[in-house]
Amino acid sequence: MCGFTGYISQQGNVDAAICEKMAKSLQHRGPDDSGVWIDHQDGVALGHRRLSIQDLSSLGRQPMLSSSGRFVIAFNGEIYNFLVLRKELEGLGIRFYGNSDTEVLLAAIEIWGVENSLKRLVGMFAFALWDKKKKTLTLARDRLGEKPLYYGWQNDNFLFGSELKALRQHPSFSGQLDLNALGRYLQYNYVPAPKTIYAGVNKLVPGSYVQIAPLSVNPGSPLEPIAYWQLEQVIRSGIENPFTGKDTEAVEGLNNLLLETIRDKMISDVPLGAFLSGGIDSSTVVALMQATSSRPVKTFTIGFNEGTYNEAAHALRVARYLGTDHTELYVSAEQAMDVIPRLPHIYDEPFADSSQIPSYLVAELAKKNVTVALSGDGGDELFGGYNRHFLAQKWRKVSHIPPLARKVVRSILCGAAPKTWDSLFAIAAPIIPKKYRLNMLGDRLHKFASILPCSNTEELYSVLTSFWLHPEDICPGCGKTHVNYTGQYTWPMNKEPAEEMMFLDTINYLPDDILVKMDRAAMGVSLETRIPFLDHRVVEYAWQLPHTVKLYGAGKWVLRQVLHKYVPQELVERPKMGFGVPIDRWLRGPLRDWAEELLAESRIRREGNLNPIPVRKKWKNTFRVDGTGSTTCGAF
Repeated sequence: MCGFTGYISQQGNVDAAICEKMAKSLQHRGPDDSGVWIDHQDGVALGHRRLSIQDLSSLGRQPMLSSSGRFVIAFNGEIYNFLVLRKELEGLGIRFYGNSDTEVLLAAIEIWGVENSLKRLVGMFAFALWDKKKKTLTLARDRLGEKPLYYGWQNDNFLFGSELKALRQHPSFSGQLDLNALGRYLQYNYVPAPKTIYAGVNKLVPGSYVQIAPLSVNPGSPLEPIAYWQLEQVIRSGIENPFTGKDTEAVEGLNNLLLETIRDKMISDVPLGAFLSGGIDSSTVVALMQATSSRPVKTFTIGFNEGTYNEAAHALRVARYLGTDHTELYVSAEQAMDVIPRLPHIYDEPFADSSQIPSYLVAELAKKNVTVALSGDGGDELFGGYNRHFLAQKWRKVSHIPPLARKVVRSILCGAAPKTWDSLFAIAAPIIPKKYRLNMLGDRLHKFASILPCSNTEELYSVLTSFWLHPEDICPGCGKTHVNYTGQYTWPMNKEPAEEMMFLDTINYLPDDILVKMDRAAMGVSLETRIPFLDHRVVEYAWQLPHTVKLYGAGKWVLRQVLHKYVPQELVERPKMGFGVPIDRWLRGPLRDWAEELLAESRIRREGNLNPIPVRKKWKNTFRVDGTGSTTCGAF
């Protein structure tokens, strides 16, 4: 795992010192080594920071030139099948001098070209490749978006890098705010690709590459990403070639595939471990790691004293059963809150997923013992683990109710605040069957009310994933936003609404929230993370399976059955908790003064981007000191 950056000057005046400064800003991504490559004739600069994982020798240094000298690359990530590719290339007469996957990638591009090579790769990666013969720059990103890549014109310079902070080091970087991106952040709590918070700077969408001949185009001309892998095509292929075996065969097939991919991801020349929450996804990854390892796997868990947010006890039971070398750390509220001032530097642009805090803490804990950690991210998106997946199935029945009737029901539900509904529910609790006694009933009812007007699954998804459904109300210059999906698509009519939700999660929430959170948190402490569920072979297998083996019961049925082969059901079957912190309590308590200062009406007016009236109303209603605040249907 590494970081890279660079730029191309149309004026031809590249400066090694500038590139070194850009690369130095990424030192956390690669503390072990650094390198800069300059071509003054063509005005090209590439910078790299190295976290040594494979081939720790100097033969793995970057930027790296191909054996012919035609190509030079700055690469971030891991190619898990590089040994297979290397053997194939050696059969074609290619000679290798080191043992790095980067050298294999360069040789593959020499023989097969960029796109054909990308299609052969199994891994997580982003890279910048300069073709000295064609005077062309290629930027590429892995299929699911595990590794980040930013790029854009700033005056006469084309800048690119693994994080926005590298681009900001260039003298031509303007840093102009993109108000539309701000609006999308307010809606989703993250800035969806391809936008960034800065005008003129984009994220490269997953599964694609862009090519640019900088000396032959006008600065600022848009670049069209070229897709070499598309989830929509994977889904259509799954429809055309569905899994037709028994449910037990589907479980065995997934088990064998996960074992194979996890073996690949355990190849490392440095110490390796895994995050363990005790939930379905991380427990499955750890169980399969332990099944393939002759030594106890190192596992790591963060615990909180607030019981609602603490999964450490569950993780400990799983770790003891599997016999892992387990490390847990209980973090106080003060320790967790100490992370908050560091977050703007770690994440570079607005990012409001509060689980970024425990993610950073568990990465920091793991880094004390290992350099690589496996994660269970992606299981919910692939196998149906979010509440909205099940709500989509129920909504299909609701959508047949006449619009006027839905409007009346919505008015009734929104007529009382969530706390009022909770109070009424508490009074009636003794006569309500236990299985219907739900936590946070008021919030659930208001959320249900918000989806009643929806006319299709996309609109439903937008409502369920929005934290401020109409951000134009508080950010007048941001324009009206909508559900964000990468490109146009036609959803197959024989697929379930829940599966469309899973698709939208995989191309939106997963790369732009979940993977951003984990990449920045881990790389912030120079820790490499690997995600077995996002091996594209697992993704393609999951979309061949019928929805019934995924969405049956509490969801992720087929994945649960794999886990039950290794861990008793009673150790892992419990309501989903998520990986969060009690941010609501902190904002009402120790963080109240800090938040009040940030959200002061005078400050909001001075900064000029937001309408302070709805912001202040939201703040007062939601985080009232007495804890009786509530949200309203109109806010979501």
